Amino acid sequence: MRATADSVRAQILAILEAWGMPGDLATETAEVMVDTDLSGVDSHGIGMLASYEAMRRAGQVKLNARPRIERDGGAVALVDGGAGLGHPAAAYAMRMAIKRAKQHGVGAVAVRNSHHFGAAGWYVKLAAREGCVGLVTSGTRTMAMVPTHGAMPVLGTNPIAFAAPGQRHPPVVLDMATTTTAANKVRSRAMRNKPIPEGWVVDGAGRPVTEGAAAVAQVFERAEGGLSPVGGTPDMASHKGYGLALMAHILGATLSGASFSPIRVKTQRLEDPDDIGHFMLALNPAAFRPEGDFEQDLDQAVDVLRATPAADPAQPVLVPGDPERAEHAARLAGGIPIPAALEAQIRAIGERAGVPFLLIEA
Repeated sequence: MRATADSVRAQILAILEAWGMPGDLATETAEVMVDTDLSGVDSHGIGMLASYEAMRRAGQVKLNARPRIERDGGAVALVDGGAGLGHPAAAYAMRMAIKRAKQHGVGAVAVRNSHHFGAAGWYVKLAAREGCVGLVTSGTRTMAMVPTHGAMPVLGTNPIAFAAPGQRHPPVVLDMATTTTAANKVRSRAMRNKPIPEGWVVDGAGRPVTEGAAAVAQVFERAEGGLSPVGGTPDMASHKGYGLALMAHILGATLSGASFSPIRVKTQRLEDPDDIGHFMLALNPAAFRPEGDFEQDLDQAVDVLRATPAADPAQPVLVPGDPERAEHAARLAGGIPIPAALEAQIRAIGERAGVPFLLIEA
């Protein structure tokens, strides 16, 4: 089915509130998840409810937790996420970073004791809407990335997101995993019975794994192999993706004192929080240049990029954020695709939570 965005939002909200999440926190979380689904990032939207349910049943996540400031240094701060879902903590931290950027020119807020926060791109778009340049990195729960020349996964997908506001044009928005793909995109493709592109997943000997179920098992169940870094192979400069992943971890987790998965899992019990860390940076362009100059120059750069002659006229040159905006408009009009397996999963989660099935065909 293709469900309306409003019904997807209502379904997520109903389940989160049935689980005991306060209404304001649930509303913010649902908004992040729906926007993610609308943007075409199926791995981080409503499909994450199964993972959140498992965390709740294990006692890992405190859905009623409210983020709080632990350290305050003027332009910088540290936030304790309270072992809650990451969406409210990350939104709280980015809004704080934006406010401080308006005051000081720069705002930097780190988060610890958090969980999965959805798509990093949502938080940098929040900064861009307020006229700020935004940068986000995060640690992760899953050990999925096999470092260059390695046989075992050590790092996660460790996302990096960046946004910059224009004047005539929408913001430039980059949201990327530092692995060749996000781990949940492997699961999402397998759920849709689509083959896994060669180079996304490798086994312990570095060989590609392209069958859906085998790839999911390789990423989520087996000790060896996993996702390749951006670049794919050493010959294609996978060391750059590996380096970016380490940078994202250092900013997103080491800076805040959050966990490093290979160390945490040695002692972590099923009920222990993941203690994921995030990093939110906001820059006020008006602190660097006369107001409006940055945005005008960025618009000119975007004009040049979009005017670049295309190798294939059917595939014009885009700027980061264009594909997601186009998908957002298409799905807002035509609905969010919910494959049969995911529909069944949502129905079952709703039944366990005592919530009706609310998805409506667009």
